[in-house]
This record gives sequence, structure tokens and C-alpha cells, in this order.
Amino acid sequence: MAAGQSDDGIVRAADGTPLKARLAKALRREKLRSFLMISPLLLFIVFSFLLPIGDMLFRSVENQIVQNTLPTVVEELERWDPASGELPDEETFAALAKDLKVAVEERIHTRLGSRLNYEESGFSGLFRTTGRAVKKMESGPYKAQFIEADKDWGELRTWVILDSFKAPYTSGYFLSAVDAENTAEGVQMKPENERIYLQLFMRTLWMSLAITFMCLLLGYPVAYLLAQLPARTSNLLMILVLLPFWTSLLVRTSAWKVLLQGQGVINDILVWIGIVDDASRLVLINNQLGTIIAMTHILLPFMILPLYSVMKTISPSYVRAAKSMGANDWTAFWKVYFPQSVPGIGAGAILVFILAIGYYITPALVGGTSGIFISNRIAFHISTSLNWGLAAALGAILLVLVLLLFYIYDKIVGIDNVKLG
Repeated sequence: MAAGQSDDGIVRAADGTPLKARLAKALRREKLRSFLMISPLLLFIVFSFLLPIGDMLFRSVENQIVQNTLPTVVEELERWDPASGELPDEETFAALAKDLKVAVEERIHTRLGSRLNYEESGFSGLFRTTGRAVKKMESGPYKAQFIEADKDWGELRTWVILDSFKAPYTSGYFLSAVDAENTAEGVQMKPENERIYLQLFMRTLWMSLAITFMCLLLGYPVAYLLAQLPARTSNLLMILVLLPFWTSLLVRTSAWKVLLQGQGVINDILVWIGIVDDASRLVLINNQLGTIIAMTHILLPFMILPLYSVMKTISPSYVRAAKSMGANDWTAFWKVYFPQSVPGIGAGAILVFILAIGYYITPALVGGTSGIFISNRIAFHISTSLNWGLAAALGAILLVLVLLLFYIYDKIVGIDNVKLG
């Protein structure tokens, strides 16, 4: 029996079930099949991308070690006002003795000292010294005994820091990431000679933009030439563009160290030609210039490939038509050809900028102290200082800056205009 409309006005299938329900069931089955097909990719993105970012954001505010190590002290500090200018009372020092004795037995007091040492140098030694002394302390009064064990317990600054980081979540990492700190008077900027991160963020942004511009300046003519040449010739030359991908990044960066140093190849050639005097060799390494030169060479293929793929889709008949109507070579290129290559420029610029802003190997090797990026400090805190909270806060701020720039780019240029050919 074919599907038809019953007496009640409902269209039914051959077996009598409503056709609308059958269609909905088939649609759900199709959606489930599609979801199962993409689930491996979805799981890969979740575990390799979303969860690490979520963990980074959590570590940038997590601060449960103070509360877990000194729970009684945290409760007593709720009654203390840091703005009073007075040290906490005897009950707070008694709570400190109680908590430290437990922490020393569990051997976790040094971890707390290491955590607070990120905020103020000397805390690591303070807790080690006090950990040895608290075992010998007699029962009350504790205030004088703690100050005798280490005079820093008599400093208001010590207790202000403890009070600032008593909560399970803190803004301290983000404050440090923007060169600020918590004081008894509130949030204040650090002294001028201790501010490094805001400067590094600005340096990273402008140097990444400079590298992107240099890649565009050098890559556009190369991509244009490859697009205009016969396929056989362009394919042969494309091998030279792809050749750097077959060489280790470390090897390429090390090669630039040899080329750019004071007694390197470039300076030797300039001296031999007579452009530069032997006593006045150019300083091309361990500075921002060296970083820009090396990273431009390393990232140049990432600009050429999107440009080339878009330019190959531009029909030469458009330029010929413009010339036939009286346009000269420059007008035909600028008015007809260039606008069609803008999607390739957008794709290459985004790709190079995103890669440049996160590089840390090349700046570390050729940048010196003035040519490193914020990513170098993130790597330092992850692998050397082990201040993962600050590294996470720096990474989170960098992520927000990139997303903000990406949003501005979308509003000005339009992400829909970005194409890879």
C-alpha cells in the first residue's frame, strides 16, 4: 500500500505510521551516523586542544596550596586587616605553629615556600628555616619564637603576601604577567626596573608584525613569478621554496648564527667589498634585527605557498583585457590583479603572524636579550623556574591578544576573504 492521507488528516507511511515521525527518525539516524564518523576527530580536538587550553586557564588562577598547607592560619587571617599596619595577633602565630608542624611531618612546607617565592624572593628559605625551628618551639607565646627563628615573620610584607594568596583562586599570576602586584595599599605596578612582561608583549607583537610584513614583501614577487612561469619551470622552482622544510629548524637557525655573527660570512663579504670597515663590522646577531632576519627566512615559505595557490587561480585574461582597454602594466596589475590576490595575502599573513608570535627557538638562539619573545619567558617558567601558574597566565594573555587581533582583522578585512586557492 502506498503512503497516503488517512481520514484523520495525517499523512501515513505504508505500514500505517505517521510519515512525519518516520522522516524524523530517519533524520536522527543520519545525524547519529554523521556524528559517529566525526567523533574520532572531535575526540582528538578535545584531548589535544580544548583540554590543554582549559588546564592552562585553570592553572593561571589555581592557588589551593596555601589553603591546604595552612588551613588554620587562613581562618585566622580572615579576622586580620592588612591595612592596619600591625602584625597578626598571637592566635594567628599559634595557628601557624600548629599548621607548620603538620606540614613538616608531611614534608609539604617547602612546596608552599617555593610557591610563595614566586611572589617574593626569600619565602623558600623562610619556610625551610622555620620548618627546622618549629620542631623545637615551646608551647606559647609563639610570636616572639617565630620572629627569633626568622626576622621575616616580623615583617608586615610577609603576612600581606600570605593574606593575598590565602584564597583557593588568585589573580596574582595575572598581576605578575602585567608587571603588577598586591600590596597592603592594593594593586600597584611594580618598580620600573622590575617590569619586563608588558615590554615583552609589545616587542612580540611588533616584531611578529614586522616579520609578517617582510615575508609579504619578499614572498609576493616570488609567488607572482612562480604563478606566471610555465608549469614545468614553476614546479622546479617550487622545490627550492619547499627545500627549507626538509632541513631541521635548529640547523637553519644555527646557520644564521654563522652568517650573522661579527666574524661571519655576511660581515666578511661586506668588508671584502669595501662597504663596511673591518673595525666597524655590523652587529647583526643577538638583537632584534637578527631575530627578524632569521625568522623571515624560516617563515617565508608559509607566505609564498598561500599566495601562489591563489595566484594560480587568477586568469591572465583579466589583465590582458585591462591592457586592451588602455591600462598600462602598473594600472592593470594594481587595479585588476592585486585585488584578486588579497585573499592569499590574508591567508599568508595570518599563518605567518600566528607562527611568529609563538616562536621561541629562533629568538632564543639569535635574539640575545633584546630579541627574545614572550614565548621564551613562557618556556623558561615551564622548564626552568617551574612557575607553571605564571606561564599559564602569560599564555592565556597571549591567547586573548591573538584572538583580539584576529577579531579586528575579521572586522576590517573579513575572514571570508581569506582563501588558500
